Amino acid sequence: MRETRDESGLDAGHKRPPGVGDTTVEALGALTEALEAVERARGHLYGFHQLTGGADLALDRVVELLRQAGHSEQADLVEHEILGRNVIPGCWTYQVVEAYNTAYYRPFVEVEARVRQDLVAGRQHLYEAEMKEARRTRGHPDHTARP
Repeated sequence: MRETRDESGLDAGHKRPPGVGDTTVEALGALTEALEAVERARGHLYGFHQLTGGADLALDRVVELLRQAGHSEQADLVEHEILGRNVIPGCWTYQVVEAYNTAYYRPFVEVEARVRQDLVAGRQHLYEAEMKEARRTRGHPDHTARP
């Protein structure tokens, strides 16, 4: 027989500090949600980097096959115009990723952490933790408050 647990309440790491209001918790939840979107965008940027790099490497075979087929003019065109080309002026995709990380991603992560530190002692996911607490069914073995 499966034991049911009903640990009520949030763990200390997910309780809002005294004096922190609903609007602050909601603002921090929205800030974290924005950071999560940036994390996803960064993942897509790495996908762009890897797909573009893979396409560029595939061009070696394209050039080889065009030459084997006797199409040296077209092989030269691909080799000279596309193979190794910058994706934006002066930059390959790794440089785009590095610039994004330096100029946007890392500052965003640092500001999000600083705001949480300043307002709620660095606690994470207060909005979600409170939502979980409000929505769970007490006494249900798959709705316990904590692991």
